Amino acid sequence: MWIDPSASLGSHVSIGRHAVIESGVTIGDNVAIGYGAIVRSGTTIGSGASIGDLTVLGRRPTGNRKKAVKPPSQLSPLVIGDGASIGCNCVIYLGVSLGADVLVGDLASIREFVSVGESTIVGRNAVVEPHTAIGRFVTIQTSCYITSNMLIEDDVFIGPCCSTSNDKYMGSGGEAHQGPIIRRGAKIGNNATLLPGIRIGEGAVVGAGAVITRDIPPGCTYVGNPGRPLTDRKVKG
Repeated sequence: MWIDPSASLGSHVSIGRHAVIESGVTIGDNVAIGYGAIVRSGTTIGSGASIGDLTVLGRRPTGNRKKAVKPPSQLSPLVIGDGASIGCNCVIYLGVSLGADVLVGDLASIREFVSVGESTIVGRNAVVEPHTAIGRFVTIQTSCYITSNMLIEDDVFIGPCCSTSNDKYMGSGGEAHQGPIIRRGAKIGNNATLLPGIRIGEGAVVGAGAVITRDIPPGCTYVGNPGRPLTDRKVKG
């Protein structure tokens, strides 16, 4: 275990063997940090949070000549809210804000410029790409791919292995990237695919395995490939 002298640790902090706490880190009270975890410079961890074994917090993004969007030179520190729980072998980047009581499953990755609201779940092996906003009380289940430039509002449910995309021309350039927008209370079934820029209306449902190529109005259910309306449902409110 190595702790930089400039790090600030609250009371009753437990740090596992071989963990590294870098300069300027702030850790609240009653925090547990697992074996081999790395907490990069400037990270803030709220009281009552737990960090799993071999997790990296505050990673800086990298790139190469082919990468279209270059990593920014300046990013705000990672902030993890009170009572959050981060699993083992996770990688969470600089420029991320996780609200109170957020749960991040094992092997998940959350990139820069992402905000996650309180009591949201980011499931095991899920990937959240940059410039994405996720609301409160959202469930993102195992192995979902959440593309960059998405908006996911409060109380959304996304089933396992959902895939989203933001580049209509698949790397050919010419248009700005825009991921799907998922409005409050919508539900997305297992293995669904959401194409770039589509809008899922409030309280709408996407069936398992559906491929959504156009906007879905509020309260509607879409199924199949390509997605088509099954029935209209009145939005509860």
